[in-house]
Amino acid sequence: MNKTLGGVAAIAILTVFSGVAVAQTAAPQRPARAAMAQPVSQADFVARRVERLRAADANHDGTVTAEEMRAAGQAKRAERRAALFDRLDANKDGSISRAEFDAPRAEGQRAGRGERGPRAEHAGRGHRGGMHRGAQRMGRNGEGRFPIVIAEAEQRATASFTRLDADHDGTLTAEERRAGMQARRAEMREKRQERGAPAASPSTPASE
Repeated sequence: MNKTLGGVAAIAILTVFSGVAVAQTAAPQRPARAAMAQPVSQADFVARRVERLRAADANHDGTVTAEEMRAAGQAKRAERRAALFDRLDANKDGSISRAEFDAPRAEGQRAGRGERGPRAEHAGRGHRGGMHRGAQRMGRNGEGRFPIVIAEAEQRATASFTRLDADHDGTLTAEERRAGMQARRAEMREKRQERGAPAASPSTPASE
């Protein structure tokens, strides 16, 4: 009997096949990684920083509310689920049979990728971790950071570009971006250490 999978099971495929999907798409991602190594202009740098905000600005008023950001996130997740469903629905009949469900895993095994390798495991964790961190940020900041004014976000992105562009040639190299990330991590570590360090009590006598 040809059993089909319902909507909940289809969504679960995102988790079940995360390793296989990453392994199968590793080759197409290489050009993207190569592109990241190329110098980035100020216009491209700023555009990348605000493109998510522009996409979320449903009423095109130049600001993004918390509701718009949540709606954009839900739409993006729905788009990914639909794309995965379409990829697995080989005969395009609107349902996923057991054979179609098993096909990606079998294909990976035939290619010698039956087990998720370190790269696939890391990539899967990164995708889920990114979504989790985004949800945490929304929870921590609540409504306080909204609405986000896109013009102000562009100004902050421009200032970031200027700070990272060490040789002031109007482009950011991979080395400059890497140095900026390292400096940012060091700054965050220092802030965490300062928050975690106990404050000195003025009434505590000095050591003998």
